[in-house]
Amino acid sequence: MTRIAVLGAGSWGTTLANLLACKGDEVRLWAYEPEVVEAVNRDRENPMFLPGVPLSGKIRALGDAREAVSGAAVIVSAPPSHAVRGVIRDLGDAVSPGALVVSATKGIEADTLALMSEVFAECLPKTRFSVLSGPSFAAEVCQGQPTAVVAAARDEATARAAQRVFATPTFRVYSNLDVIGVELAGALKNVIAVAAGIAEGLGMGHNPRAALITRGLAEITRLGVAMGADPLTFAGLAGMGDLVLTTTGSLSRNRSLGVALAEGQSFEEYRATHRSVAEGANTSRAGAALGERLGIELPITEQVCEVLFRGKAPREAIAELMGRELKSEQWR
Repeated sequence: MTRIAVLGAGSWGTTLANLLACKGDEVRLWAYEPEVVEAVNRDRENPMFLPGVPLSGKIRALGDAREAVSGAAVIVSAPPSHAVRGVIRDLGDAVSPGALVVSATKGIEADTLALMSEVFAECLPKTRFSVLSGPSFAAEVCQGQPTAVVAAARDEATARAAQRVFATPTFRVYSNLDVIGVELAGALKNVIAVAAGIAEGLGMGHNPRAALITRGLAEITRLGVAMGADPLTFAGLAGMGDLVLTTTGSLSRNRSLGVALAEGQSFEEYRATHRSVAEGANTSRAGAALGERLGIELPITEQVCEVLFRGKAPREAIAELMGRELKSEQWR
């Protein structure tokens, strides 16, 4: 039995905690909200973020992150990207040297434009870092539906260690050595999902959705290669797999945000009525900034950012995308 700490009790963090506990591991789940801690320990449910899902008795919820990680061989990090640094920066001496960290956050730090691997390298440099990503709606994982994801690390031993931690008969985990590619794909696919939601909310059909998915993958790949990623990663589970799921699935928060924008809501209005974070919003701004820094064109990402933060009308954004200078499909 392995002692595992899960940081972040949103829908995905709680789902992973339950998956690990059902494997027989001892799981400590840190939650920011005291009411979540109380409900998980008392009722074996997280009514705020994962209502209706019975949780294993092997999960112990805590309100103290240092207590949660103390003595843990594995630390699963699942807060939203804007909160990760604040959660982990003071954990240093409470974390066992050599502990395996598995980041399940799909986002880019807004202020620094850092990937989660860079945040952990700065805050917890003595840990072994890996990232878990891929097409995986929390609700379907809880239902035991067959799911395939990828665990990436910079060395094979760490990637395989993360792979073994999560693998179950219904949760298949592939290993990968491209941390940057897996992180970028997981973050930026959310931006394309917002765009797909906008198209759907405007009543558009299958043609524009196919174009957004394909051209979205092209710009994600361009940025990834410029940052040192393997282009093949973007054809895999963390890239095309997660992109298809998030742009087409009715459970996608980012797609739902796009639909709301197309129907006339502002981002501020949407955010005021939704507790869970749609990572694609802040990632659109961070992604556009990364593209500008590296001289990489990210036209869909840039237009999503314009709609979210600068009040551009969705139909105007689509018209600008369609009216761009004609180009070759293959980028150089």
